[in-house]
Amino acid sequence: MSEETKDQVLDHDYDGIREYDNRLPNWWLMILYGTVIFAFCYWVYYQTLGVGKTPEERYQVTMAEAAQAEFFKADGQDLTNDAMWAMSKDPERTAEGQAIFQQFCVVCHAEQGRGNVGPNLTDAYWLHGGEPLDILKTVTHGVPDKGMAAWGNQLGPRRVQSVVSYVLTLRNLNLPGKAPQGELEDDGVPGGE
Repeated sequence: MSEETKDQVLDHDYDGIREYDNRLPNWWLMILYGTVIFAFCYWVYYQTLGVGKTPEERYQVTMAEAAQAEFFKADGQDLTNDAMWAMSKDPERTAEGQAIFQQFCVVCHAEQGRGNVGPNLTDAYWLHGGEPLDILKTVTHGVPDKGMAAWGNQLGPRRVQSVVSYVLTLRNLNLPGKAPQGELEDDGVPGGE
C-alpha cells in the first residue's frame, strides 16, 4: 500500500476516538462542487437578473389565476336579491364586509358610507340601481367613467358579496354626508323592514 492511500491518523483524540485525515471521495466532491455551481446559477438567474419567476412569484400568479377562475365560476351562479338580503342579515358576513369596506372603500365613500368622492350609501338615492344585484354588479364591474374601480378581480366573489351585504346594512340610515345623488329608490328591504 502506498503512502498516499494509507490511512493517516491525526494526533488528537476525543474519548478514545481517533480521526483519520483522508481525502474525500471524488463522488462526494462532485456533488459538493455541483451544488455550489447550481446555487450560484440559481442566484444569478432568479435574484440578480430576475429572468425567472421565484417560487413566491409563481405562487402569487397561481393564486391570482385561481381567484379569477373562482370569480368567473361564482359570477355565473344564480344569486338573487332575496339571497343578498339574507346575506346582509348574517353578522359574520357583514362583519367581514365591514372590514373590507374599511380597507378599500372609505377613501371614496367615507366612514360609514356617508360619501366623499363617491356617493352617500346611507340614503335612498342610487346612481346605478339600489337593488342588491345592482349594487353587486356595480362593485364587481365598477363604473370606469365615474371613477369607480372594478373590485371583482381584486376581491373575488365572496368578498364582493360580503361588501355588498355590509352596504345593504347602511341603506336608509340617512347619515349626514354627501348630498343625495341618483334616482330615489323605495326602501327595497324585503317585508318593508
